[in-house]
Amino acid sequence: MTEPPMRRFPGRDGLELAYREVGDGRPLMLFHGFMSTALQWIHHGPAATIAKHGYRVILPDLRGHGDSARPHDPASYPPDILADDGFALIDWLGLDDYDLGGYSLGARVVLRMLARGAQPSRAIVAGQGLDAINRVTSRTGQYRRVLAALVTGETIEPGSPDEQTAHWITRLGGDPQALLHVLDTHVATHAAALSRIAIPTLVVVGDQDHGHASADALAATLPNARLARVPGDHFTALTGPELATQIMEFLDNRPRETSS
Repeated sequence: MTEPPMRRFPGRDGLELAYREVGDGRPLMLFHGFMSTALQWIHHGPAATIAKHGYRVILPDLRGHGDSARPHDPASYPPDILADDGFALIDWLGLDDYDLGGYSLGARVVLRMLARGAQPSRAIVAGQGLDAINRVTSRTGQYRRVLAALVTGETIEPGSPDEQTAHWITRLGGDPQALLHVLDTHVATHAAALSRIAIPTLVVVGDQDHGHASADALAATLPNARLARVPGDHFTALTGPELATQIMEFLDNRPRETSS
């Protein structure tokens, strides 16, 4: 589909951030994953399908990503700033009746917003598990190592998993220094806080996404959550039509099959 025009809004601290919109109707804000951009939902994800079902799909670029500002000053990346920016966009757009969702890092942002009092009608937490939510820096070691090497120009072993990660960072146009700072914004959301989130939530994960296998534990911790699995690993689950189907069935409140 044609890329929608980029729009701007001020983050909580006034930093200039970017977002795009697809479709008209009920607002649904979707956050992308780490190292990606809002275009993830447009080029590879279900934004167009959801929009065709009568939704105004709002797609921000997280701070440090895409067309949003990518400052190198650590002061621009305080704890929980990504959730702060999400609240800022809701305020900027004047949303009071909306749905909220995210994939991977974006799902983590959604949970932080819910834990801090966001009140969407429904929430979608995709490509995420409990183990990455209830600890501050779970599973970021490889990212930190590769990003630091790209910043300093350190040699990365050819043919290694680190080289593959570096390739994707470069291919996606990521800013290694900004992305390193993004990792420092993570705030843990412990089970006690998750258990107080009453918003109806879809927890959806790829059936081969072994890195986020604790999605079932996350769904069990949230008091009003449903678990669904779709074909694919952490990357391919986003691109398959099944994800859009699960999201639309959840948003439309239609019965659907899930697997455990």
